[in-house]
Amino acid sequence: MSAEVSSLVNLAGDLAGTYRRTVSSGETIDPAVAEADLEALRRDGYVILPDLLTATELAEIREAVVPLLDLHGRNRFEGHTTQRVYSVLNKTRACDRIADHPRVLALLDRLFMPNYLLSMLQVINILPGERAQMLHTDDGFYPLPRPRAALGAATIWAIDDFTTDNGATDIIARSHLWGDRAPQDGERVPVVMTAGSCVFFLGTLWHGGGANSSDAARLALTAQYCEPWLRPQEAFTLSMTRDTVRAVSEDIRRMLGYSIHPPFIGQVDGMHPKRLLEPDAPSI
Repeated sequence: MSAEVSSLVNLAGDLAGTYRRTVSSGETIDPAVAEADLEALRRDGYVILPDLLTATELAEIREAVVPLLDLHGRNRFEGHTTQRVYSVLNKTRACDRIADHPRVLALLDRLFMPNYLLSMLQVINILPGERAQMLHTDDGFYPLPRPRAALGAATIWAIDDFTTDNGATDIIARSHLWGDRAPQDGERVPVVMTAGSCVFFLGTLWHGGGANSSDAARLALTAQYCEPWLRPQEAFTLSMTRDTVRAVSEDIRRMLGYSIHPPFIGQVDGMHPKRLLEPDAPSI
């Protein structure tokens, strides 16, 4: 590290003040488990993390989000026969466990720089008759050529069982290693997993929602993340109320952007953004 860069990094301490970076709850996961997850992720571009949510947690999530499912997708990407809920954190606390699960954070801690950000959290309910979604990568909108390291990562959580015919997410294993190669529909394979499980994949992996040829909906949530120096998909510092930010866990608060990426990315009026949560915080 050059002297100039080192000096800039040291400025982070000035801005952080009393708001020191908190320890990620990912550190509570057995390092051997996290490293095995990481090995599979780097090899295949995805890894299935089974049975992370209990039956009680699944029931609480379903009870909270089903009443919010009142709109259908607006285009082929969102799915005209798919329901989506955005800004989930502002609407219920039932899904917080999706965003900050320690098993997920343990992987993110190993993939990205400290203070990585939550890029998106949404509910996706694929209704019967929905066609397969177009294949895509989740960090493809960052205009950097492939092959390259992933700039983001995503989880898709099964609230219903994911089966071969109910819209389970399709992936193309090891496509995270591709350059400019275009995917073919015949290469997509469904991620079959039980309710309460999640699939974690790199932002460079080609994937898409599957067709739902069953007679029941397929309910899921997705949480997406990105490096701390990138702009996330949702501007959480604008869409989340301060009361919501005060209510979430420290892990989520940090990932919403109430953190500093050295030397001063994320500052507000020259100060740490957490000062906006204090009782006497100024209006900005």
